[in-house]
Amino acid sequence: MSKTKTSYFCQGCSYESAKWLGKCPSCAQWNTFVEEIVEKPNTSVPNWKASTSTSQQRANKPVLVSDVVFQEENRLLTPDKEFNRVLGGGIVAGSLVLIGGEPGIGKSTLMLQLAMNMPALKVLYISGEESEMQIKMRAERLMPQAGKSGGGCFILTETSTQNIFKQIEQLQPDLVVVDSIQTLHSAHIESTPGSVSQVRECTAELLRFAKETSTPVFLIGHITKDGMIAGPKILEHMVDTVLQFEGDRHHVYRILRAIKNRFGSASELGIYEMLGEGLREVSNPSEILLSQRDEPLSGITISATLEGLRPMLIETQALVSTSAYGTPQRSATGFDTKRMNMLLAVLEKRCGFKLGVKDVFLNITGGIRIEDPAIDLGLAAAIISSHEDIPVPFKTCFAAELGLSGEIRAVNRIEQRIAEAQKLGFEQIFISKYNMPTGGKNTKMDFSRYNIEVKPVGRIEEAFGLLFG
Repeated sequence: MSKTKTSYFCQGCSYESAKWLGKCPSCAQWNTFVEEIVEKPNTSVPNWKASTSTSQQRANKPVLVSDVVFQEENRLLTPDKEFNRVLGGGIVAGSLVLIGGEPGIGKSTLMLQLAMNMPALKVLYISGEESEMQIKMRAERLMPQAGKSGGGCFILTETSTQNIFKQIEQLQPDLVVVDSIQTLHSAHIESTPGSVSQVRECTAELLRFAKETSTPVFLIGHITKDGMIAGPKILEHMVDTVLQFEGDRHHVYRILRAIKNRFGSASELGIYEMLGEGLREVSNPSEILLSQRDEPLSGITISATLEGLRPMLIETQALVSTSAYGTPQRSATGFDTKRMNMLLAVLEKRCGFKLGVKDVFLNITGGIRIEDPAIDLGLAAAIISSHEDIPVPFKTCFAAELGLSGEIRAVNRIEQRIAEAQKLGFEQIFISKYNMPTGGKNTKMDFSRYNIEVKPVGRIEEAFGLLFG
């Protein structure tokens, strides 16, 4: 056996050093270096095809891009339409997908429900955190949705990658789920499970298995207190897709967001509702994000936004009140606070509203976070509505960006936003008069085909004049 090698790894960015350092040269964090014993893998130790992959390794040769034969990838469609949308149209064979989220948010429930809802496939659910009885209890709770047989889902409670690969060779599953990657350990690395070297080595072995056998593998990962996926940053670079499972434990709605996707769009969004029998797909998120009101209220507007290819109507709320203390408060939930301060400066400079001594609070309902600038006009209208205590008319929505000089800027794919507002019964929508049809044609848009009144505006003063008179 070769001599044991000791190295120091940064727990934040996996930077390797031969000696202990107080400050990491890569990520500039202090006291993050931990000593780990690294043992180089021996070719005599069995690994996933370790002996055959080294002896039968072929030498690749450079080829022209025009000579590469393109083959359409066969995607595996799941019964979960929201999951298919986030992945870009289904599961790609041989892909490695990482799912991260806060503790108790529903990551294990989502993957176990997916495994039990695919009876035509042989799915292996590997758990390093729960026992078989605990998984069985969750499976019985999900049984009404997954069917009485539970499909072809097999459970394996194991943390050693060598034993896992032995069971995989005997079972030969069509899909593998690992819960979680931080609990696995490899015999080739003499460090504790969850360390930088262990997570990197276990992920590399699973990646090699997925690519050589064309078996899709799902990894469940923990996150840090900052909301980042725990472990080395290289973990996100190694996998093909990174999904973030978000939501507030005090709300019933969960959001599955694509952070990275090599096989589709990285801005897709899936919405679920957490129920007693598991997660339910929300096919029309606009209906759950809009609250039902019996009477008009000030400070509430509806904005049309896009998440990936999906248009949604969200409710934006604002509260403007006189500051009781010397310094006014600025708070935003689900929206960037810096952008909120920019909107307040535009309203004070271009429209003359004295908001410098006012407390301003913004809220995006539904517990989601929006970064689309198309909700600027809706937020500005909600702020002025609360400031003047004048309700915005019912069945009115907004889809435009606000510039620093007070101009109403155009947003992309305006046709989808207008169609979504029309589908939900809205009567008028405010957009920028500079919006062009999708495709870049330098022609005016034809609004006659819509059953909703489209009001193009060019300045913020013009929009407020039509709204509040």
